[in-house]
Amino acid sequence: MELDKLKEKAKNAEAANKKLFEKLKRSKPKNLDDTFHQLHEEAFERIDCLQCANCCKTTSPIFYERDIDRLAKRLRMRPSDFIDKYLHIDEDKDYVLNVAPCPFLDSENYCLVYEDRPTACREYPHTNRKRMFQILDLTLKNTAICPAVFEITEELKKKY
Repeated sequence: MELDKLKEKAKNAEAANKKLFEKLKRSKPKNLDDTFHQLHEEAFERIDCLQCANCCKTTSPIFYERDIDRLAKRLRMRPSDFIDKYLHIDEDKDYVLNVAPCPFLDSENYCLVYEDRPTACREYPHTNRKRMFQILDLTLKNTAICPAVFEITEELKKKY
């Protein structure tokens, strides 16, 4: 899927996706995690993150203290200097990047700090975790960022 069309498609599907996710939150199907995990695997067989990197280009992960400490050590900086150079506190009181795209993304969509990347980056797009019904609001937001999440959501509509 072309990235410029993803946002538009996600916007057009938002009402239906919201309705589906509200239904899933209420009913909490026993097989929801398994279904998500299967669809996650199938989507990532077709989608190459290195061809996309839209998440790295448009959004910031949350940086937890352990992420800051790990990256500061990697970059041979004090954690306070890392924060001063790269981060600010957002409206949710979380540390996030000052800029997008991510300053650690190179021109070929490779992460320059991959081995030490933040937990939120390691887990993105969060579609292969447990208790998916708890993060369906985040999943809805991610349909406009990640082509795989959009595809997974489209498939969920067929199953539920």
